[in-house]
Amino acid sequence: MKKMFLFLTAALFISCSSHKSEMDKFVDDLMGQMTLEEKIGQLHLPTVGFDVTGPRLSEAVEQKIKDGQVGGVFNTYTPNAVRKLQELAVTQSRLHIPLLFGYDVIHGHRTIYPVPLGLSATWDTELIRRIAVAVADEASADGIHWTFSPMVDIARDPRWGRVSEGAGEDPFLGAEIARAMVQGYEQGDLSKPNAIMSCIKHFALYGAAEAGRDYNTTDMSRLRMFNEYLPPYKAAVEAGASSIMTSFNEIDGIPATGNRWLLTDLLRRQWGFSGLVVTDYTAIAEMENHGVGDKAQAAAMAINAGVDMDMVSEYFIDELPALAKAGKVKQTTIDAACRRILEAKYKLGLFADPYRGINEERAATQIMNTEKLALSKEAAVKSIVLLKNDHRTLPLDASKKIAFIGPLVHDRCNLIGNWSAAGNPQQAVSLWSALENKFAGNTFLYAKGCNLIDDATLRDKLNQHGGNIIPDSRSPQQLLAEALQTARRADIIVAVLGEPFGMSGEAASRSHIDLPGHQQALLKALKETGKPVVLVLMNGRPLTLTWEHDHLDAILETWYAGTRAGDAIADVLFGDANPSGKLTMTFPRNVGQIPVYYNHKNTGRPFNDKEKYTSKYLDVSNEPLYPFGHGLSYTQFTCSAVQLSDTTLTAAGSITASVTIANSGDCAGEETVQLYIRDCTGSITRPVKELKGFQKVALQPGESRQITFTITPEALKFYNADLLLTAEPGEFWVFIGGSSATENKATFTLSL
Repeated sequence: MKKMFLFLTAALFISCSSHKSEMDKFVDDLMGQMTLEEKIGQLHLPTVGFDVTGPRLSEAVEQKIKDGQVGGVFNTYTPNAVRKLQELAVTQSRLHIPLLFGYDVIHGHRTIYPVPLGLSATWDTELIRRIAVAVADEASADGIHWTFSPMVDIARDPRWGRVSEGAGEDPFLGAEIARAMVQGYEQGDLSKPNAIMSCIKHFALYGAAEAGRDYNTTDMSRLRMFNEYLPPYKAAVEAGASSIMTSFNEIDGIPATGNRWLLTDLLRRQWGFSGLVVTDYTAIAEMENHGVGDKAQAAAMAINAGVDMDMVSEYFIDELPALAKAGKVKQTTIDAACRRILEAKYKLGLFADPYRGINEERAATQIMNTEKLALSKEAAVKSIVLLKNDHRTLPLDASKKIAFIGPLVHDRCNLIGNWSAAGNPQQAVSLWSALENKFAGNTFLYAKGCNLIDDATLRDKLNQHGGNIIPDSRSPQQLLAEALQTARRADIIVAVLGEPFGMSGEAASRSHIDLPGHQQALLKALKETGKPVVLVLMNGRPLTLTWEHDHLDAILETWYAGTRAGDAIADVLFGDANPSGKLTMTFPRNVGQIPVYYNHKNTGRPFNDKEKYTSKYLDVSNEPLYPFGHGLSYTQFTCSAVQLSDTTLTAAGSITASVTIANSGDCAGEETVQLYIRDCTGSITRPVKELKGFQKVALQPGESRQITFTITPEALKFYNADLLLTAEPGEFWVFIGGSSATENKATFTLSL
């Protein structure tokens, strides 16, 4: 009876016009019935189900649910599995409080889209928002309320495997994508049956881990934090994100999970965030390794810093009762954390309907339906980046004899990439399958050429976590001989190579980021045949491709493109789709250049190849192999000189910067026009360029269009030495073009 009253009361409150005050009253009434232990129980987030992301497994969860010692679970999905655990909470716990169900839905749930780094290469925030809506629709139909996405960490070191999960190196683009994803997941109203809670991660600075090594320490100035790394997190908060996840690294010598300045002073007081804060997997327990003290000290430090929910470690439920009784943690602190979790459940409508949106019929109609599969292909096509295309080698002519060579030609396992949630690689479309479907009766040639990797120790490590890498029974020499025999029969060679998906993502840092195993040796041998060679890459990070760039005819970056990867790649290879992707992370020439990124500072001795004592390498150019924003097309675009509406910008005014973009080639295409600004002088040193706007335009052959950007003083603001957001008067350069390397510029002055 009490349970029924609870749900009916919640339903009545949700229907009332004064939603916020009714929610407060409902939560007040509920918390008034809760014991200290039940409040602490709401702060506990164990893992139950199919996936494990760390060394610790939760134990005796079902009994803890009955005892009111669990606030939510993650890694459980499907209507049946979710209903089973939810029934325990709402029928057998004392107060019948429903559970939150979370899952790492990173770039798709069952239908898989390109990895986030690939999605960011579309430079299409509306497409990304639509994908987030589709992901939420599918995930919610499978019982999920909460996704641990988007990852908005700025990343400038491609050795770090988790670059695949983010939007790259730029704070402006990262902020735009963060907003789009939050809006798509949450849809402005969590009570909608197909909305899910977003979770901004990893707060903060996780992408700056030293040496590109996962879980490593981070150290940077507040100026760099505020100007270069924090903007995407702040944008996601402003977009209405309901939760945020702490990071594993330390900040100013204090672990992020126990950092009160970060979680309370900055996040809550300065930014006004009112949602819940959850740790990453066992992050509270890991603070002991950081050296903050024992189990009790770590638990106290985390909750006093502003953490609401403890993922997996159980330090809160084990330690907080005694800490509260000893006065080391205030009852009001525990109450505040509990309230934020209950409020999230209320906003999701779980008190009104603990089983909201989940039934087998809905799942059957929403999961992997025609619309979502079409969206997966659209995203895959738009994420593909044409890095090089000499002599118009691409698109391919299907009437020619083409040899497809490489261990990824037939592969499906790696197409959906890392963090592919509940995606089934067997439902992905391989390149070979796509070719057979697209060109029925056409006899393309095939040879494997080499294994993805040949290092048995590395292969075993990857296979322990689902790598499914099976070495060929033939020797590398035999595989190569077959490939060369096949290649000699062809007019053109397409080599399909890259990383196994387990070599990027979490816990997948690499000290060398070239093609692994015998893949480069295969390419060198194929090049020696004298035939044109096209390299199709599948990978989750920028790679070092200096030899490949210098010697191969064309290079196509396809990332891990998702469920419809093969169809998308085939369409691009044969010209049924024109590649329009642009890099969001710089590709270095070698690892010695790392970190390398476009929006760097100048030095007192800028690069000058004619002078010895200037900032440069002796053995390699300062310039990257492929800069941020780079991406070619099968057509050619020309950009006119930058025109400004005025050369002076006032405090309350604006000026427009415009160019005319023309398609001077012979096929339709899309170009992403990018606006960069340089603040020539400042009270602190400023980057050589900063992205401040972009527009994607589709043009037919011979068509041209004027592209206009509005520049206001707001766009020129930065955090000064006092951490005040301000614009300073002086000279500014405006660059507009097809990549960060553009020198097409005009000059204006800000007058305040």
